[in-house]
Amino acid sequence: MSFPPAAAASTLPYGAGANDFGGHPRGLAPLFLTEMWERFSYYGMRALLTLYMVESVTRGGLGYETRKATTIYGTYTMSVYLLSILGGFIADNFIGSRRAVLWGGVIIACGHFAMAFDATETFFAGLVLIALGTGLLKPNISTMVGNLYSDRDERRDAGFSIFYMGINVGAFAAPLVTGYLAQSAGWKARLLSWGIDPLSCWHWGFAAAGVGMTLGLIVYVKQMSWIAHVGNPPPPAVDGKRPWAKLGLVALGSLVLIAIMKASDDYPPLIWLLFAVQIGAVLFFAFRKKPESKRIAAILVFFIAAEIFWALFEQTGSSITLFADRLTRNKIFGHEFPSSWWQSVNSIWVILLAPLFAWLWIRMGTRQPSSPLKFALGLFFVGVSFLLMVPAAKLTVDGKVSPLWLLSLFFLQTVGEMLLSPVGLSTMTKLAPQRLMGLIMGIWFLAAALGNKLAGALAGHFTSTNAERLSEFFLQQAIAVGVATVALLALVPWVKRLMGGVR
Repeated sequence: MSFPPAAAASTLPYGAGANDFGGHPRGLAPLFLTEMWERFSYYGMRALLTLYMVESVTRGGLGYETRKATTIYGTYTMSVYLLSILGGFIADNFIGSRRAVLWGGVIIACGHFAMAFDATETFFAGLVLIALGTGLLKPNISTMVGNLYSDRDERRDAGFSIFYMGINVGAFAAPLVTGYLAQSAGWKARLLSWGIDPLSCWHWGFAAAGVGMTLGLIVYVKQMSWIAHVGNPPPPAVDGKRPWAKLGLVALGSLVLIAIMKASDDYPPLIWLLFAVQIGAVLFFAFRKKPESKRIAAILVFFIAAEIFWALFEQTGSSITLFADRLTRNKIFGHEFPSSWWQSVNSIWVILLAPLFAWLWIRMGTRQPSSPLKFALGLFFVGVSFLLMVPAAKLTVDGKVSPLWLLSLFFLQTVGEMLLSPVGLSTMTKLAPQRLMGLIMGIWFLAAALGNKLAGALAGHFTSTNAERLSEFFLQQAIAVGVATVALLALVPWVKRLMGGVR
């Protein structure tokens, strides 16, 4: 497919042309909409994934035990983000961000449509395709957003907050659509009236996710002229060669890391070894003289903090989904709703809070908290969200609990998310050397990858039949994140020095 010719970035005040998207570069609009539909597809399928795997075969599911289902869930969601390193490398060295986003979207759509077929083989093939496609799309669309702004443009964090709101518009709508198709009695009755087996309802939900990604691709192609000046392929090398050998090493490294994390299911000490390696990498880069090396050390500190954050936050699709399905009264105004609809609540809070945070960062300007402090606050809120669930877990001994517990949990987690995730995306684009932008964004998503895998492993200890054990499940994780929060607060001045003046 041909792409519009690139504009000369030097003639654009912020590297983005006309500022007609709410005071931001107009190129933010197609990226906002494409990511919105991609997240619709991702979260629409994710809302069903654990529930489908633990559902009995007689009711159309796979009939897996909770531990097996959450382990598969964690490995899949880890792979989705871990392959962002490979996707970033391919964009940086071969095809550019624009093409990476396009072809990533095509592969993702194929994966969702594969899951529309009622077969175990197509189910797992679909998971593989979605992971590969997201690895291409996810880091590179964020890189393009960062390239719309100059390094010192104070609108950057606000722009990422708006972009993040777009993500959550898609994430809000998706579970409502796919959850209705997969779980509602009304849709099952409709299928039966058409002479279609209602046990196929799960696969209608998976197909709807594929339709969402297809709509995102249509938007992206139609408005590509608005982003013609960002995401260009790299210039040809002097000798005309591309780094194919390095590509092979990155691909092999990604597969090895996936295998190691998969092995950690049976050998938990591998997790502690992985954290030790990360801390060693921070110290290695921090004590080198080059400012660039010190910034990489700061990136790795943020990496560790984000990894811990996602280990709790990403249990939304596993332990929290099971809590919602088995232990929560899923009724509103007397009407029962599918448990997968809880997956939309986080996005509702984001949609409400993102404009507030975007306004707040612009209002505060240079007086806003530093990125390390925002990260520490993000950890604090996600830790408190699990602490809140301790009394909720104890109350389950008397039966299903009020939905207000989950509403409060999602509120606290969303505040933490707004302090960490969009700020993290923005900070990576400011700290990363330009020649390594795609790779650094891939490393940022690697933190989400490892956090997702930890989330799946931790969720394997979830129980819905023992209230005391369930309260300990939440309390132990809240304490662990509390310790990490205190450690990061103590390191804030040092990390700010490593950043070398970057806010």
